[in-house]
Amino acid sequence: MNRIFLKRVYEPYDEADGYRILIDRLWPRGISKEGARLSLWLKDATPSNELRKWFCHKPELFEEFRARYLDELQTNEKQSLAVEQIIEIASRENVTLLYGAKDPVHNHARVLEEEIKRRMNPY
Repeated sequence: MNRIFLKRVYEPYDEADGYRILIDRLWPRGISKEGARLSLWLKDATPSNELRKWFCHKPELFEEFRARYLDELQTNEKQSLAVEQIIEIASRENVTLLYGAKDPVHNHARVLEEEIKRRMNPY
């Protein structure tokens, strides 16, 4: 089974990254399209605009954000299909989910990774 990695989009490219997917709705500041070396920009995997703005990267809101985002990933058709797309790619090669948030713990990439792994290993 291939691996799923999380990485800030500002970190240097590495051959081991495999298939690089940007999972931010907004393009990261200061990064060129060439510099990002993306395989895919998957906006549908991101939290809704309303949820993203509500959370505003405040660690004290993370648990509520996590619950709301997991609900979106499981009930919103576009978001759910985006998760399935990532899983399908990960069945063939390593995948690195790229995000722009400064906080490596309290961000949507962690929640998305959680949902992907839950679906890949439902038991």
